[in-house]
Amino acid sequence: MFANLLYQNASSLLAADISRGNFPPAVMFAGPSCSGKLSCALETARVLGCTGETKGLWNCQCSSCLQHKQLVNNNLIIAGPRNCSLEICAAAKSFLDGVKHNASYLVAVRYLFLRSIRKLTSRFNPVLWQDDRNVGSIANLVGEIDEQMEIIDFPRPLPEFEILQKTVNKLVVLSEELENKYLYVSIPISQIRNLSSWAKMKSVEGSKTVIIENADRMSESVRNALLKILEEPPADTVFILTTTKKNAVMQTILSRVRVYNFVERNYKEQQDVLSRIFHESAFNGNVSDYLMTFLPVKNDVLLLEAKGFLKTIANGKIPDVSSILKECNNFEPKMTFWMFLKDLEESQRKLLLDPCGAKASFETVEALKKCWIDVTSYNQKPQAALENLVRIFSKINKTNGNVFRCVDI
Repeated sequence: MFANLLYQNASSLLAADISRGNFPPAVMFAGPSCSGKLSCALETARVLGCTGETKGLWNCQCSSCLQHKQLVNNNLIIAGPRNCSLEICAAAKSFLDGVKHNASYLVAVRYLFLRSIRKLTSRFNPVLWQDDRNVGSIANLVGEIDEQMEIIDFPRPLPEFEILQKTVNKLVVLSEELENKYLYVSIPISQIRNLSSWAKMKSVEGSKTVIIENADRMSESVRNALLKILEEPPADTVFILTTTKKNAVMQTILSRVRVYNFVERNYKEQQDVLSRIFHESAFNGNVSDYLMTFLPVKNDVLLLEAKGFLKTIANGKIPDVSSILKECNNFEPKMTFWMFLKDLEESQRKLLLDPCGAKASFETVEALKKCWIDVTSYNQKPQAALENLVRIFSKINKTNGNVFRCVDI
Protein backbone atom coordinates (compact mmCIF):
# COMPACT_ATOMS: atom_id res chain seq x y z
CA MET A 1 0.00 0.00 0.00
CA PHE A 2 0.98 3.63 -0.66
CA ALA A 3 4.17 2.74 -2.52
CA ASN A 4 3.79 5.96 -4.55
CA LEU A 5 3.65 8.25 -1.49
CA LEU A 6 7.24 9.27 -0.81
CA TYR A 7 8.68 10.48 2.49
CA GLN A 8 5.41 10.85 4.42
CA ASN A 9 4.81 8.99 7.69
CA ALA A 10 1.08 9.32 7.03
CA SER A 11 1.38 6.38 4.62
CA SER A 12 2.23 3.88 7.36
CA LEU A 13 -0.49 5.24 9.64
CA LEU A 14 -3.07 4.94 6.87
CA ALA A 15 -1.97 1.43 5.93
CA ALA A 16 -2.22 0.34 9.56
CA ASP A 17 -5.69 1.83 10.02
CA ILE A 18 -6.99 0.23 6.82
CA SER A 19 -5.46 -3.17 7.62
CA ARG A 20 -7.05 -3.16 11.08
CA GLY A 21 -10.42 -2.14 9.67
CA ASN A 22 -10.14 1.04 11.70
CA PHE A 23 -10.48 3.56 8.88
CA PRO A 24 -13.07 6.28 9.69
CA PRO A 25 -15.79 7.54 7.32
CA ALA A 26 -14.22 11.00 7.11
CA VAL A 27 -10.55 12.03 7.18
CA MET A 28 -8.47 15.10 6.48
CA PHE A 29 -5.01 15.24 4.93
CA ALA A 30 -3.34 18.44 6.16
CA GLY A 31 0.03 19.78 5.11
CA PRO A 32 1.95 22.05 2.74
CA SER A 33 1.41 22.17 -1.01
CA CYS A 34 3.21 19.56 -3.12
CA SER A 35 3.44 17.17 -0.15
CA GLY A 36 1.47 14.37 -1.86
CA LYS A 37 -1.96 14.87 -0.27
CA LEU A 38 -3.98 14.34 -3.46
CA SER A 39 -1.82 11.39 -4.54
CA CYS A 40 -2.41 9.84 -1.13
CA ALA A 41 -6.17 10.52 -1.32
CA LEU A 42 -6.36 8.82 -4.72
CA GLU A 43 -4.33 5.87 -3.47
CA THR A 44 -6.57 5.60 -0.40
CA ALA A 45 -9.62 5.46 -2.69
CA ARG A 46 -7.96 2.69 -4.74
CA VAL A 47 -7.04 0.63 -1.68
CA LEU A 48 -10.49 0.97 -0.10
CA GLY A 49 -12.17 -0.10 -3.34
CA CYS A 50 -9.79 -2.98 -4.08
CA THR A 51 -11.46 -6.35 -4.67
CA GLY A 52 -8.25 -8.36 -5.00
CA GLU A 53 -7.33 -11.29 -2.76
CA THR A 54 -4.62 -9.26 -1.01
CA LYS A 55 -6.12 -5.82 -0.49
CA GLY A 56 -4.22 -2.81 -1.77
CA LEU A 57 -1.26 -4.34 -3.64
CA TRP A 58 0.15 -1.75 -6.06
CA ASN A 59 0.21 -4.24 -8.95
CA CYS A 60 -3.31 -5.56 -8.21
CA GLN A 61 -5.13 -6.42 -11.44
CA CYS A 62 -8.70 -6.31 -10.11
CA SER A 63 -11.04 -4.18 -12.23
CA SER A 64 -11.49 -1.61 -9.48
CA CYS A 65 -7.75 -1.01 -9.03
CA LEU A 66 -7.16 -0.78 -12.79
CA GLN A 67 -9.91 1.82 -13.08
CA HIS A 68 -8.59 3.79 -10.11
CA LYS A 69 -5.08 3.87 -11.58
CA GLN A 70 -6.49 5.52 -14.69
CA LEU A 71 -8.88 7.71 -12.61
CA VAL A 72 -11.95 6.40 -14.40
CA ASN A 73 -13.63 4.57 -11.51
CA ASN A 74 -17.31 5.48 -11.11
CA ASN A 75 -17.04 5.16 -7.33
CA LEU A 76 -14.71 8.18 -7.13
CA ILE A 77 -15.61 11.87 -7.23
CA ILE A 78 -13.10 14.71 -6.89
CA ALA A 79 -14.26 18.22 -6.05
CA GLY A 80 -12.73 21.50 -4.97
CA PRO A 81 -10.34 24.05 -6.51
CA ARG A 82 -6.85 23.15 -7.66
CA ASN A 83 -4.23 24.61 -9.99
CA CYS A 84 -3.87 21.68 -12.38
CA SER A 85 -2.22 23.30 -15.41
CA LEU A 86 1.37 23.36 -14.13
CA GLU A 87 1.34 19.65 -13.25
CA ILE A 88 -0.18 18.90 -16.66
CA CYS A 89 2.62 20.84 -18.39
CA ALA A 90 5.30 19.11 -16.32
CA ALA A 91 3.77 15.69 -16.98
CA ALA A 92 3.54 16.47 -20.71
CA LYS A 93 7.26 17.25 -20.80
CA SER A 94 8.12 14.02 -18.95
CA PHE A 95 5.90 11.99 -21.27
CA LEU A 96 7.26 13.45 -24.51
CA ASP A 97 10.86 13.13 -23.29
CA GLY A 98 10.19 9.51 -22.35
CA VAL A 99 8.78 8.74 -25.79
CA LYS A 100 11.56 10.59 -27.59
CA HIS A 101 14.25 8.58 -25.80
CA ASN A 102 12.26 5.31 -25.63
CA ALA A 103 12.90 5.41 -21.87
CA SER A 104 12.48 2.44 -19.57
CA TYR A 105 10.02 4.50 -17.52
CA LEU A 106 7.74 5.26 -20.51
CA VAL A 107 4.72 3.45 -19.06
CA ALA A 108 5.08 5.41 -15.80
CA VAL A 109 5.17 8.84 -17.49
CA ARG A 110 2.32 7.83 -19.78
CA TYR A 111 0.22 7.16 -16.67
CA LEU A 112 1.55 10.40 -15.16
CA PHE A 113 0.29 12.52 -18.05
CA LEU A 114 -3.08 10.78 -18.38
CA ARG A 115 -3.70 11.06 -14.65
CA SER A 116 -2.68 14.74 -14.58
CA ILE A 117 -5.42 15.50 -17.13
CA ARG A 118 -8.01 13.42 -15.29
CA LYS A 119 -7.20 15.13 -11.99
CA LEU A 120 -8.76 18.12 -13.73
CA THR A 121 -11.57 16.55 -15.76
CA SER A 122 -12.73 14.46 -12.78
CA ARG A 123 -13.78 17.73 -11.14
CA PHE A 124 -16.33 18.19 -13.91
CA ASN A 125 -18.28 15.02 -13.20
CA PRO A 126 -21.92 15.56 -14.32
CA VAL A 127 -23.01 14.61 -10.79
CA LEU A 128 -21.41 17.83 -9.53
CA TRP A 129 -22.33 20.17 -12.36
CA GLN A 130 -25.86 19.09 -13.26
CA ASP A 131 -27.36 22.38 -12.01
CA ASP A 132 -24.67 24.69 -13.39
CA ARG A 133 -25.60 27.07 -16.20
CA ASN A 134 -22.35 26.17 -18.01
CA VAL A 135 -22.97 22.42 -17.94
CA GLY A 136 -23.47 22.20 -21.73
CA SER A 137 -20.26 24.07 -22.58
CA ILE A 138 -18.34 22.08 -19.99
CA ALA A 139 -19.63 18.77 -21.38
CA ASN A 140 -18.53 19.73 -24.90
CA LEU A 141 -15.04 20.73 -23.75
CA VAL A 142 -14.57 17.64 -21.58
CA GLY A 143 -15.82 15.52 -24.48
CA GLU A 144 -13.18 17.06 -26.76
CA ILE A 145 -10.51 16.32 -24.17
CA ASP A 146 -11.71 12.71 -23.86
CA GLU A 147 -11.51 12.28 -27.65
CA GLN A 148 -7.88 13.42 -27.65
CA MET A 149 -7.11 11.20 -24.65
CA GLU A 150 -8.27 8.12 -26.54
CA ILE A 151 -5.43 8.61 -29.02
CA ILE A 152 -2.78 8.09 -26.32
CA ASP A 153 -4.66 6.06 -23.70
CA PHE A 154 -4.00 2.45 -22.71
CA PRO A 155 -4.13 -0.16 -24.18
CA ARG A 156 -3.65 1.47 -27.59
CA PRO A 157 -0.13 1.62 -29.03
CA LEU A 158 1.22 5.13 -29.13
CA PRO A 159 1.00 6.93 -32.50
CA GLU A 160 3.99 8.32 -34.40
CA PHE A 161 5.83 11.01 -32.46
CA GLU A 162 4.59 13.91 -34.61
CA ILE A 163 0.94 12.93 -34.03
CA LEU A 164 1.64 12.20 -30.37
CA GLN A 165 3.27 15.60 -29.82
CA LYS A 166 0.39 17.39 -31.54
CA THR A 167 -2.13 15.49 -29.40
CA VAL A 168 -0.29 16.21 -26.14
CA ASN A 169 0.04 19.92 -26.95
CA LYS A 170 -3.66 20.13 -27.81
CA LEU A 171 -4.58 18.43 -24.54
CA VAL A 172 -2.50 20.97 -22.62
CA VAL A 173 -4.31 23.85 -24.36
CA LEU A 174 -7.76 22.34 -23.88
CA SER A 175 -7.07 21.60 -20.21
CA GLU A 176 -5.93 25.18 -19.60
CA GLU A 177 -9.13 26.42 -21.22
CA LEU A 178 -11.25 24.14 -19.04
CA GLU A 179 -9.49 25.23 -15.85
CA ASN A 180 -9.39 28.95 -16.65
CA LYS A 181 -13.00 29.22 -17.81
CA TYR A 182 -14.91 26.96 -15.47
CA LEU A 183 -13.06 25.75 -12.37
CA TYR A 184 -14.34 27.58 -9.29
CA VAL A 185 -11.90 28.96 -6.74
CA SER A 186 -14.33 27.86 -4.00
CA ILE A 187 -16.66 24.88 -4.26
CA PRO A 188 -20.30 26.00 -4.73
CA ILE A 189 -22.99 24.84 -2.30
CA SER A 190 -24.87 23.18 -5.19
CA GLN A 191 -21.96 20.76 -5.64
CA ILE A 192 -22.02 19.81 -1.95
CA ARG A 193 -25.74 19.10 -2.20
CA ASN A 194 -25.21 17.04 -5.35
CA LEU A 195 -22.40 15.13 -3.63
CA SER A 196 -24.68 14.41 -0.70
CA SER A 197 -27.36 12.90 -2.96
CA TRP A 198 -24.76 10.81 -4.83
CA ALA A 199 -23.14 9.58 -1.61
CA LYS A 200 -26.48 8.31 -0.29
CA MET A 201 -27.06 6.11 -3.34
CA LYS A 202 -25.99 2.48 -2.90
CA SER A 203 -22.90 1.52 -4.89
CA VAL A 204 -23.21 -1.41 -7.29
CA GLU A 205 -19.83 -2.74 -6.17
CA GLY A 206 -17.33 -1.61 -3.54
CA SER A 207 -17.06 1.55 -1.48
CA LYS A 208 -17.34 5.09 -2.79
CA THR A 209 -14.87 7.90 -2.12
CA VAL A 210 -15.39 11.66 -2.22
CA ILE A 211 -12.24 13.80 -2.31
CA ILE A 212 -12.67 17.51 -1.56
CA GLU A 213 -9.51 19.55 -2.01
CA ASN A 214 -8.69 22.84 -0.31
CA ALA A 215 -11.46 22.48 2.26
CA ASP A 216 -10.29 25.69 3.93
CA ARG A 217 -11.57 27.76 0.99
CA MET A 218 -15.25 27.00 1.57
CA SER A 219 -17.78 29.72 2.29
CA GLU A 220 -19.79 29.50 5.51
CA SER A 221 -22.90 28.12 3.80
CA VAL A 222 -20.85 25.43 2.04
CA ARG A 223 -19.10 24.45 5.29
CA ASN A 224 -22.45 24.08 7.02
CA ALA A 225 -23.82 21.94 4.18
CA LEU A 226 -20.75 19.69 4.33
CA LEU A 227 -21.05 19.45 8.10
CA LYS A 228 -24.53 17.96 7.76
CA ILE A 229 -23.13 15.13 5.61
CA LEU A 230 -20.21 14.46 7.96
CA GLU A 231 -22.55 14.26 10.95
CA GLU A 232 -24.32 11.26 9.41
CA PRO A 233 -22.07 9.91 6.61
CA PRO A 234 -23.50 7.15 4.35
CA ALA A 235 -22.34 3.67 5.29
CA ASP A 236 -20.39 2.86 2.09
CA THR A 237 -18.89 6.31 1.37
CA VAL A 238 -15.61 7.74 2.64
CA PHE A 239 -14.90 11.48 2.61
CA ILE A 240 -11.31 12.69 2.23
CA LEU A 241 -10.70 16.41 2.73
CA THR A 242 -7.37 18.09 2.00
CA THR A 243 -6.04 21.42 3.18
CA THR A 244 -2.85 23.45 3.39
CA LYS A 245 -4.36 25.55 6.21
CA LYS A 246 -5.81 23.29 8.88
CA ASN A 247 -6.37 26.22 11.24
CA ALA A 248 -8.67 27.83 8.66
CA VAL A 249 -11.03 24.84 8.64
CA MET A 250 -14.16 25.15 10.80
CA GLN A 251 -13.61 23.52 14.20
CA THR A 252 -16.86 21.55 13.99
CA ILE A 253 -15.63 19.96 10.75
CA LEU A 254 -12.25 19.14 12.31
CA SER A 255 -14.05 17.42 15.18
CA ARG A 256 -15.71 15.03 12.71
CA VAL A 257 -12.63 13.95 10.76
CA ARG A 258 -9.46 12.07 11.62
CA VAL A 259 -6.49 14.23 10.64
CA TYR A 260 -3.39 12.78 9.00
CA ASN A 261 -0.57 15.31 8.91
CA PHE A 262 1.80 15.72 5.97
CA VAL A 263 5.17 17.43 6.31
CA GLU A 264 7.42 19.52 4.09
CA ARG A 265 9.99 17.22 2.48
CA ASN A 266 13.63 18.24 2.85
CA TYR A 267 15.75 19.27 -0.13
CA LYS A 268 17.20 15.81 -0.78
CA GLU A 269 13.75 14.21 -0.60
CA GLN A 270 12.31 16.83 -2.96
CA GLN A 271 15.07 16.08 -5.46
CA ASP A 272 14.26 12.38 -5.25
CA VAL A 273 10.55 13.10 -5.84
CA LEU A 274 11.43 15.11 -8.96
CA SER A 275 13.66 12.30 -10.20
CA ARG A 276 11.24 9.45 -9.51
CA ILE A 277 7.97 11.12 -10.51
CA PHE A 278 8.93 13.59 -13.25
CA HIS A 279 12.29 11.98 -14.13
CA GLU A 280 13.90 15.40 -13.80
CA SER A 281 17.46 15.32 -12.48
CA ALA A 282 18.86 18.65 -13.70
CA PHE A 283 16.60 21.04 -11.76
CA ASN A 284 18.07 22.53 -8.59
CA GLY A 285 15.08 23.24 -6.34
CA ASN A 286 11.94 21.83 -4.76
CA VAL A 287 8.85 20.39 -6.44
CA SER A 288 6.86 23.62 -6.16
CA ASP A 289 9.67 25.66 -7.73
CA TYR A 290 9.96 23.15 -10.55
CA LEU A 291 6.25 23.35 -11.36
CA MET A 292 6.45 27.14 -11.36
CA THR A 293 8.95 27.00 -14.22
CA PHE A 294 6.03 26.02 -16.46
CA LEU A 295 4.24 29.31 -15.87
CA PRO A 296 4.08 31.33 -19.11
CA VAL A 297 4.84 34.45 -17.04
CA LYS A 298 7.74 34.55 -14.60
CA ASN A 299 7.40 35.75 -11.00
CA ASP A 300 9.65 38.78 -11.48
CA VAL A 301 7.51 40.00 -14.40
CA LEU A 302 4.35 39.80 -12.30
CA LEU A 303 6.06 41.64 -9.44
CA LEU A 304 7.37 44.34 -11.76
CA GLU A 305 3.92 44.89 -13.26
CA ALA A 306 2.31 45.01 -9.79
CA LYS A 307 4.76 47.62 -8.53
CA GLY A 308 4.32 49.62 -11.72
CA PHE A 309 0.55 49.51 -11.22
CA LEU A 310 0.85 51.08 -7.75
CA LYS A 311 3.54 53.55 -8.79
CA THR A 312 1.40 54.89 -11.63
CA ILE A 313 -1.52 55.46 -9.26
CA ALA A 314 0.79 57.10 -6.71
CA ASN A 315 1.83 59.53 -9.47
CA GLY A 316 -1.80 60.43 -10.08
CA LYS A 317 -1.98 58.65 -13.43
CA ILE A 318 -4.02 55.76 -14.85
CA PRO A 319 -2.20 52.41 -15.31
CA ASP A 320 -2.27 50.96 -18.82
CA VAL A 321 -4.36 47.87 -18.12
CA SER A 322 -4.09 46.60 -21.71
CA SER A 323 -0.30 46.69 -21.49
CA ILE A 324 -0.35 44.81 -18.16
CA LEU A 325 -2.57 42.11 -19.67
CA LYS A 326 -0.21 41.74 -22.62
CA GLU A 327 2.89 41.43 -20.41
CA CYS A 328 1.11 38.94 -18.14
CA ASN A 329 -0.23 36.65 -20.90
CA ASN A 330 -3.81 37.81 -20.18
CA PHE A 331 -3.39 36.20 -16.76
CA GLU A 332 -3.64 32.67 -18.07
CA PRO A 333 -3.52 30.36 -16.25
CA LYS A 334 -5.74 32.03 -13.66
CA MET A 335 -3.24 31.47 -10.86
CA THR A 336 -1.02 34.18 -12.38
CA PHE A 337 -3.77 36.71 -11.63
CA TRP A 338 -3.77 35.53 -8.01
CA MET A 339 0.02 35.94 -7.92
CA PHE A 340 -0.29 39.47 -9.35
CA LEU A 341 -2.85 40.43 -6.70
CA LYS A 342 -0.64 38.85 -4.04
CA ASP A 343 2.27 41.01 -5.22
CA LEU A 344 0.02 44.08 -4.94
CA GLU A 345 -0.93 43.02 -1.42
CA GLU A 346 2.71 42.54 -0.42
CA SER A 347 3.76 45.86 -1.98
CA GLN A 348 1.11 47.88 -0.14
CA ARG A 349 2.17 46.72 3.33
CA LYS A 350 4.36 49.78 3.83
CA LEU A 351 1.13 51.78 4.01
CA LEU A 352 1.06 50.73 7.65
CA LEU A 353 4.11 52.94 8.29
CA ASP A 354 2.16 56.06 7.33
CA PRO A 355 -0.17 57.80 9.84
CA CYS A 356 -3.04 57.50 7.35
CA GLY A 357 -1.92 54.11 6.15
CA ALA A 358 -3.81 51.68 8.39
CA LYS A 359 -7.21 52.68 7.03
CA ALA A 360 -5.89 52.78 3.46
CA SER A 361 -4.24 49.38 3.83
CA PHE A 362 -7.46 47.81 5.08
CA GLU A 363 -9.42 49.28 2.16
CA THR A 364 -6.74 48.15 -0.29
CA VAL A 365 -6.73 44.55 0.95
CA GLU A 366 -10.53 44.41 0.88
CA ALA A 367 -10.50 45.69 -2.72
CA LEU A 368 -7.99 42.99 -3.70
CA LYS A 369 -10.17 40.28 -2.12
CA LYS A 370 -13.22 41.55 -4.00
CA CYS A 371 -11.24 41.68 -7.23
CA TRP A 372 -10.24 38.02 -6.89
CA ILE A 373 -13.79 36.95 -6.06
CA ASP A 374 -15.19 38.91 -9.02
CA VAL A 375 -12.86 37.07 -11.40
CA THR A 376 -13.02 33.58 -9.92
CA SER A 377 -16.59 33.37 -8.64
CA TYR A 378 -18.45 35.75 -10.95
CA ASN A 379 -16.35 35.17 -14.08
CA GLN A 380 -15.46 38.83 -14.53
CA LYS A 381 -12.69 39.34 -17.08
CA PRO A 382 -9.30 40.35 -15.60
CA GLN A 383 -9.33 43.53 -17.69
CA ALA A 384 -12.65 44.70 -16.24
CA ALA A 385 -11.54 43.68 -12.73
CA LEU A 386 -8.28 45.64 -13.02
CA GLU A 387 -10.02 48.70 -14.46
CA ASN A 388 -12.35 48.65 -11.46
CA LEU A 389 -9.34 48.20 -9.16
CA VAL A 390 -7.74 51.30 -10.71
CA ARG A 391 -10.81 53.35 -9.79
CA ILE A 392 -10.90 52.02 -6.23
CA PHE A 393 -7.16 52.43 -5.63
CA SER A 394 -7.18 55.96 -7.08
CA LYS A 395 -10.00 56.90 -4.71
CA ILE A 396 -8.19 55.35 -1.72
CA ASN A 397 -5.00 57.19 -2.63
CA LYS A 398 -6.75 60.55 -3.08
CA THR A 399 -8.94 60.43 0.04
CA ASN A 400 -5.94 59.46 2.20
CA GLY A 401 -3.58 62.20 1.06
CA ASN A 402 -1.67 60.36 -1.68
CA VAL A 403 -0.80 57.60 0.79
CA PHE A 404 0.55 55.31 -1.94
CA ARG A 405 3.66 57.49 -2.14
CA CYS A 406 5.15 55.52 0.80
CA VAL A 407 4.73 52.14 -0.89
CA ASP A 408 8.01 50.37 -1.72
CA ILE A 409 7.97 50.84 -5.50
